[in-house]
Amino acid sequence: MEKRIVYLDNAATTKVRPEVVETMIPFFTENYGNASAIYSVGAKAKEALTDARAKVADLIGANTDEIYFTAGGSEADNWALKATAELLKDKGKHIITSKIEHHAILHTCEYLEKNGFEVTYLDVDEDGIVSPEAVEKAIRPDTILVSIMFANNEIGTIEPIKEIGEVVHKHGIYFHTDAVQAFGQVHINVDEMNIDMLSASGHKLYGPKGVGMLYIRKGVKIKSFVHGGAQERKRRAGTENIPGIAGFGKACEIAKATLDERIKKESELRDYLIGRLENEIPYTKINGSRTHRLPNNVNACFRFIEGESMLIMLDGKGICGSSGSACTSGSLDPSHVLLAIGLPHEIAHGSLRLTLSYETTKEEIDYTVDELKKIIETLRAMSPLYEDFVKKQNK
Repeated sequence: MEKRIVYLDNAATTKVRPEVVETMIPFFTENYGNASAIYSVGAKAKEALTDARAKVADLIGANTDEIYFTAGGSEADNWALKATAELLKDKGKHIITSKIEHHAILHTCEYLEKNGFEVTYLDVDEDGIVSPEAVEKAIRPDTILVSIMFANNEIGTIEPIKEIGEVVHKHGIYFHTDAVQAFGQVHINVDEMNIDMLSASGHKLYGPKGVGMLYIRKGVKIKSFVHGGAQERKRRAGTENIPGIAGFGKACEIAKATLDERIKKESELRDYLIGRLENEIPYTKINGSRTHRLPNNVNACFRFIEGESMLIMLDGKGICGSSGSACTSGSLDPSHVLLAIGLPHEIAHGSLRLTLSYETTKEEIDYTVDELKKIIETLRAMSPLYEDFVKKQNK
């Protein structure tokens, strides 16, 4: 009998939509030409590139000539930070970001610090929110870039991007946002939200892995990050991944058409899941903002539980979740995001992130909570800390 799979780790990656796969296939087998070539097979690839660029731009209210394709969100983050630093190093060497950014931002900032730049890492409140006031307070005459993520990949908190952008632009500074988790999941308009650069990735919105993009507002003069040929209007060298880009474009087209419907459905399921966890599992803490939150994200900590054991036991029941970012799943350290919102190590270690998709059903949520209750009961029964806690409570 085939093992049941309930996939609730859509923040890590998503299943590629069938329509996206169908869009990609001809560019492997028929229209496989190089988009830089002048013959017809190449022209069809170039046409797909142009079409995809328009669909990506349309999702965030950008112009097509402001979209540059990359190999993913991490490359886009690296490009935005390193190229801005290189461009403006004579003006200043100070960058502002937050303590809860994805490691693609944090590790790039560490690299820049080793190369003479200074980085201010802003604190967040208990919900994981960066305040525009804190951003303004951190700005100095030598500040050249502010990079604040649109929504956190672990706890799902959506940042006040428009307000932060207003503050940054008031001081004449560039504003970048890592929107990998939010892109295609919530409404984004780069003009209304004062965004100069935005990173996104295909595989977070039911598109393929290995493709992403950096939105660069017209007038932002950052140079190439990958050097070589003249692709992407001489700003990103390398033969374009046409199958991936075509699939990314299709995923963006579907994301825009289904956005409101998905937000409604996933928000309702998310709140139902949160309600069951809080009401039925004692000593549960929901992490992240209750009101400014991604529609599909639930992050909870269960006291007296070790997260890795919980994930292994969930996997035994066919349930896929995570204890934080997929990029740090090999680490035994507690999440830097959970520590930044003020959780002690011992509670942060018992975290579980469940992220829904447009296909997730209420029946799958019920199955997950029913199994999770049994798992937590089993693990707590093995915990001397829990035993001591119960004894004290009963005194």
